[in-house]
Amino acid sequence: MASTQSSQSRLYEWMTGDDDSRLCDDIPESACNAQPRNFIRHLWAALGNKLADELSSARLVLPWLMGIIGAPIWMVGLLVPIRESGSLLPQVFVAGFIRPLSQRKWVWVAGAAIQAVCALLLALLALSGEGTLGGSLVLLVLIVLSLARGLSSIATKDVMGKTIAKRKRGTLMGWSGSVAGAATLAAGGVLVLFDDRPSETVLAALLGVAALGWVLNALGAARLEETPGATEGGKSVWDSLKLGVKLFREDRTFLHFNLSRALLLSSALALPYIALLGQEQSGSDLSGLGIMIVVSGLAGMVASPIWGKRADRSSRNVMRDAALGTLLCCALAAVVAWLPGSWTTTIWPYAIIYSLLVIIHNGVRLGRKTYLLDMSDQDNRALYVALSNTMTGILMLIVGALIGALAHVLGSALLLLVLAATALGAFFSTQALPQVE
Repeated sequence: MASTQSSQSRLYEWMTGDDDSRLCDDIPESACNAQPRNFIRHLWAALGNKLADELSSARLVLPWLMGIIGAPIWMVGLLVPIRESGSLLPQVFVAGFIRPLSQRKWVWVAGAAIQAVCALLLALLALSGEGTLGGSLVLLVLIVLSLARGLSSIATKDVMGKTIAKRKRGTLMGWSGSVAGAATLAAGGVLVLFDDRPSETVLAALLGVAALGWVLNALGAARLEETPGATEGGKSVWDSLKLGVKLFREDRTFLHFNLSRALLLSSALALPYIALLGQEQSGSDLSGLGIMIVVSGLAGMVASPIWGKRADRSSRNVMRDAALGTLLCCALAAVVAWLPGSWTTTIWPYAIIYSLLVIIHNGVRLGRKTYLLDMSDQDNRALYVALSNTMTGILMLIVGALIGALAHVLGSALLLLVLAATALGAFFSTQALPQVE
């Protein structure tokens, strides 16, 4: 046991660049002693979660599932909004629920376990689902999965704030992103092997592995050594809502941060349209999407540790620089689509720009997560995360519908210029945020 802990401490010190694994800023002494072990367990949990997310992707895997079982095409359009908004909108209510709990890791475990069960149900639907009924059941399971995802999401950030010290969280999320990139690369490699639509058996197997990923996530969370925290305040959903309204009214930095986060949605919204633009220009089959997934995995592996180190120094600057990068990627993709030459009708220029935007989007995610964690403290962190995510979920529904309508009218290339203008607004908004490190 002692040798294992020593190995974990050495690995932790190598990954964080720390000579002393017991240096902590804002967590109790007992949590500081367990920090190296918790750091590694967070990484294992992140690996399981990301692998599961990729193998049950609402952007790729679940549309195939709908096609195989013959579900109506309008149902396919509901997959991404349900997946994303379903995990964000209820979080303010979850904050009120978990507040009385001194240890929140069990909420994380419960969310991961529910997602594992949902993945198994989706695997069964891949084998036996059919038509409108099968598609309706997929959407119903996805709603439950998304709600469970939201449950885990808020608990994950709260537990991280209690188990990992202030100037190590960005580094942890950076390494988590790198591990996640490797998982994405593996998932993309599998998909590249299937130029045509995979069979029901292959889809069921992929979703079965996703279930195992969430089991690994639950086990990693369960083994975390979490010091019991404060349980005062926010004892009901109504209390959480009232406090949330008060925070938005009185905490100008929190309100400003959420405005910046809304503008930074441009990076997430641009990714599928760059992929779509590549498909429109190249006419590639499914292997082209597999290439997109592979390059995004490689980009995530390379970029996330770099962003994590920078986020620990200044998460505001990371968000600002990522906004500028989003602007450049969106504009570049639109310009390439309008250029003459046969090279613009292949998947590769769009795959390269896509991978660059994946790197940038990792910066957006790491920057805003680190900023939110560092601007809050142990007593209000869960509520801050929940309020911010709920607001983002509402905006995602509104902005997503607007962007979809604009894409129908303008086309992918012009829409990317609109998103570039949004990223410019994000650049100026994040630059005006105060430093919190």
